[in-house]
Amino acid sequence: MEQTCRRTSARPSLAVLLAVSLLGLQPAIADDTLEREQLAALASQLDLIDRLAEHAANTAPQERARYHFDYARLRDDLKRVRTGVQDFLVPQRAQPRDPVPLAGDYVHLEERKEPSP
Repeated sequence: MEQTCRRTSARPSLAVLLAVSLLGLQPAIADDTLEREQLAALASQLDLIDRLAEHAANTAPQERARYHFDYARLRDDLKRVRTGVQDFLVPQRAQPRDPVPLAGDYVHLEERKEPSP
């Protein structure tokens, strides 16, 4: 009879251990949901920035100064970042990665040609 008592007393502790371990997973699931919500918000903000950059590029003065902002390069980088976020939110493989670095330099120096004598 002692063995029977030991078995039944071991079962509740196993159940408690299982319940506690499952409760420990809930914050991880909640953290994942929060991260996904934040990344979805980031993606929509990137869309807004892209639209603002497009508008700024279309309204920029047509005569070019020596230095001007390279909107095309900025929009390409925004597209790549947005694609990376979307790849994480809707993965097509285990881990999204992008081996090509961002350009990051958005100042463009135009070469001025001197008139020939």
